[in-house]
Amino acid sequence: MKAILYLHGLASSPKGRKADLLAKRFLNDGYEVVAPDLNVPSFAKLSFDAIVERAAREHAAVRPAVIVGSSLGALVALALAHRIGIGPTASPLVLVAPALAFGERWRTKLPDGDTLDVFHFGEGRTLPVHRQFFEGMAAVAVEREPPPVGVSVVMGTDDESVPIEQVEATWKSWEESGRLIPGSRFHRVEGGDHSLLAHGDVIERALRERLAVS
Repeated sequence: MKAILYLHGLASSPKGRKADLLAKRFLNDGYEVVAPDLNVPSFAKLSFDAIVERAAREHAAVRPAVIVGSSLGALVALALAHRIGIGPTASPLVLVAPALAFGERWRTKLPDGDTLDVFHFGEGRTLPVHRQFFEGMAAVAVEREPPPVGVSVVMGTDDESVPIEQVEATWKSWEESGRLIPGSRFHRVEGGDHSLLAHGDVIERALRERLAVS
């Protein structure tokens, strides 16, 4: 089967609801959704570099037709696209509620001490994450340059985690750079929250438009 590589967000898992949504909607098209566990080297000791390495190994193994990144996974997808560049192994992107400026927002929430307690949706409980992960994410700027491949962004106007104005400003800077791949699209979802689970049709449409030109 052909593959769709799905990269989940912070405190999620390969068994998240968006991965399941995609698997059900694209099974009849002959696509398998491959969703690696990005809680590496462990949830307590998360490392963005280790997450990108895990995603890169999976990409090399399955050669996906498209990469879908959700929230933090969207930053991983961007990092992966910049690493791979253009060529026969490159895959277009679908970025769902991309967590731009992730480190900046979380750094303001950091308490004293070595860890921050985060509710892990995959585990259904609160677990600690070392503060170095959030501090290190403040230096991650994978969105500074547009990706070297076609990209579709799906963003809700009522996202409670990521300000839509920030994502729209990044998209505008990509357009103004003159390096955004023609045919790339921004899907503004009126009333959409961070999960966008109620807007599976929009996510599916964004994915199909990338598959159509991959």
